Amino acid sequence: MDIPILYEDENILALNKPAGVAVHKDGYNSEEETVADWVLAKYPALVEVGEPMTAQNGTVIAKPGIVHRLDKDTSGVLLVAKNQSTYLALKKQFQEHSIKKIYRLLVYGSFSADKMEGTIDLSIGRSRKDSRRRLAGKGASSVLREAVTNYRVLENFAEHAYAEARPETGRTHQIRVHFKAINHPIVCDSLYAPQMTCLPGLERQALHAMSIEFSLLGKSIRLEASLPTDFQTALASLKTL
Repeated sequence: MDIPILYEDENILALNKPAGVAVHKDGYNSEEETVADWVLAKYPALVEVGEPMTAQNGTVIAKPGIVHRLDKDTSGVLLVAKNQSTYLALKKQFQEHSIKKIYRLLVYGSFSADKMEGTIDLSIGRSRKDSRRRLAGKGASSVLREAVTNYRVLENFAEHAYAEARPETGRTHQIRVHFKAINHPIVCDSLYAPQMTCLPGLERQALHAMSIEFSLLGKSIRLEASLPTDFQTALASLKTL
């Protein structure tokens, strides 16, 4: 597995995670290679960095230096701390929602002129019908947790839109759930828009973690991952319609 490195110094490693690769194991599929496996193979000393998690089946899962996560089929910037002090500093910033993240996405449906930018402020919880899914608002089986996503439409098409999302919180599937809730599900999202037609070149949800900005040792750092080929192909297909 090849994972491009966007940036590296003595404290952090920034990866450009490909779509289709899980960040860490889930306690069930032990054969699937993950970002965590790649990190341990390349940087074995990081086994001591971070905090492992325990899966629902009791399996202890290693997350070497991994401070946050991206969904398996979401591509883009992923941070890995190379020492415990950096890990704790970044963890604190994520908890305080001070880290700035920007995502790019393709969604179904064009936006009206008065909805070209806005804020989606809808709490999120687990679906009662499908434990894999999350829901915004009523119908959730678990306690609802605050979730806020700012967005702006970069380009409108006849039946789709190209948008930018800036989440203030980091709930599971947050962007996917929020855009589903406003009737603009993400293109090719097999969980939240399973009956919809994908665009050329795409075999996964059109969601890409474009950039992340954080502070470390008093210095502001911004890292960016360009759009991957499949996303570019899908976007280009809309421009020709």
